[in-house]
Amino acid sequence: MTSRPTPAQHRRDLVLLRRVRDRIDREYAQPLNVEALARAVNMSAGHLSRQFRQAYGESPYSYLMTRRIERAMALLRRGDLSVTDVCFTVGCSSLGTFSTRFTELVGVPPSVYRRQAEQATAGMPPCVAKQVTRPVRNREAPPS
Repeated sequence: MTSRPTPAQHRRDLVLLRRVRDRIDREYAQPLNVEALARAVNMSAGHLSRQFRQAYGESPYSYLMTRRIERAMALLRRGDLSVTDVCFTVGCSSLGTFSTRFTELVGVPPSVYRRQAEQATAGMPPCVAKQVTRPVRNREAPPS
């Protein structure tokens, strides 16, 4: 039988999970892994992953990749960097993994997204374009 955390412990865990999420938001372009994130808040990697998924609906890695893809989308809309440069700028170390994850979340490969985004967001303020083109979270994009 496992014991349930007290309400006070649950609140402390939520504070720690928020710190992890905030760190991912700030340092998305840095090399981050679940073990390092867990160590920083004195949790095991397994416990962090389970608690993070319970609190936010996705694993820490999935959340990190979503942040990276959101930033990549903004950089691709600007159009001044190649897809490869965007991949490395947002912290991905493999162009293949980046392209695969980008396609899963957005529904089209990065190069296609760049061409479509130029037309779709023409004349839109950047803050509106960012909101309108946000990737789908917690599920894959529908096939186009």
